[in-house]
Amino acid sequence: MVQVPVKKLTLEEFLKLRETEPASEYVDGQIIQKPMPQGKHSRIQGEFVSTVNHVLKPDRIALAFPELRCTFGGRSLVPDIAVFRWQTIPRDEQGQVANLFSVAPDWIIEILSPDQSQTRVTKNIFHCLKFDTQMGWLIDPDEQTVFVYLPGQQTEVFDQPEAQLPVPSFASGLQLAISDLFAWLFI
Repeated sequence: MVQVPVKKLTLEEFLKLRETEPASEYVDGQIIQKPMPQGKHSRIQGEFVSTVNHVLKPDRIALAFPELRCTFGGRSLVPDIAVFRWQTIPRDEQGQVANLFSVAPDWIIEILSPDQSQTRVTKNIFHCLKFDTQMGWLIDPDEQTVFVYLPGQQTEVFDQPEAQLPVPSFASGLQLAISDLFAWLFI
């Protein structure tokens, strides 16, 4: 049997495709569909976006976006939460928030879903760090653990309830302990 090589899609071809639900990402010529968010994922995502925007938006420091497509460095990713400093938010000709974001977020937060590959998510965080993202978080709701990634530094693991989570310098007004983050799962 002769196997025909599968043609890889270019980034430009991928960006012309219809959006999928849940979102698909473009990584190294492959289309990878993200898993459908489940309860814990959705709860943490919603509360996190709301908390970041409550603390950082009034003073125009930064803005958190859920499920925002960011295309840069040959990839098109849809982080669970992308935080952009106010001055780095892409804008259109009218000064409004742009539809297309062709830059890496300043802070990326990923929330691990039960059937999601931690390796794949971590690779996306490392990709962002190579393109000037200041910090990446990988939140694992089942393990009640947060992995914190910084450019050129060893990954830190936070799993003690009283542990204060580090945030990028621009977000210093945001104080969040592990217990605060995972308390959002109780309703």
